[in-house]
Amino acid sequence: ALKPLVRGIPPIRSRRGPRRRRPAKLHGDKGYDYDDLRRWLRERRIRHRLARKGIESSTRLGRHRWTIERTMSWLAGCRRLHRRYERKADHFLAFTAIACTLICYRRLTK
Repeated sequence: ALKPLVRGIPPIRSRRGPRRRRPAKLHGDKGYDYDDLRRWLRERRIRHRLARKGIESSTRLGRHRWTIERTMSWLAGCRRLHRRYERKADHFLAFTAIACTLICYRRLTK
């Protein structure tokens, strides 16, 4: 699942120079510790920080993962998204956008 995810990253607009088409660095836990994934990332000149099975602990990645885990927790607070009541993907994405908008609004009003 990592390869389609990295390929699906849209170009990033920058103030100077051409648009960036790939991330500079990728952090991952032990679930992504495979030689072919590391080789694939190296071929694309993406620096990786993947925890190795049996050697490193995943705690060093905690500060980077916390942002994602926190955001997923906020989205899980919306019951409609947590259970996935919607059958159509368009409706689910619309409710996800509404939930993100409400979360941002609440954060900005604090």
